[in-house]
Amino acid sequence: MSTDCIFCEIAAGRAPAQFVYADEHAFAILDINPLARGHCLVLPKRHVPYWHEMTAAETASVFNAARIVANRMIEILKCDLVTTYARGRRIPHTHIFLVPTFGGDLLDRYFNTLERIQESPPDLARLRDPAMMAETARLLKTENR
Repeated sequence: MSTDCIFCEIAAGRAPAQFVYADEHAFAILDINPLARGHCLVLPKRHVPYWHEMTAAETASVFNAARIVANRMIEILKCDLVTTYARGRRIPHTHIFLVPTFGGDLLDRYFNTLERIQESPPDLARLRDPAMMAETARLLKTENR
């Protein structure tokens, strides 16, 4: 435990949080800055900066907790899916984000945009082609030049 880590303080019961799940190695709380109603963080009880540094037991516990809470979100909140990603950079205590997501909401649009960027390098490379650059310059050229 780290006394300067808010998540360690929460795990030790010295800082407030809205708990939604806990077991021997992990716990889940509501995020205080939610991206959606029900946005939770799933964390190991032990101070672990990065997810890949968790023990096998912690990993199993954290991801089992994430599965249990995500299924509860889908059942209760009727979301389309639960977006998940691991963090630990800003607050160096591993935490898995679980964000209920609905088609077309802010997070869904964000991830759709990221996917389009992943898929578009050939389209972007085409823009660097000398013939395409010349055509674009011709279209944008003004008479004053």
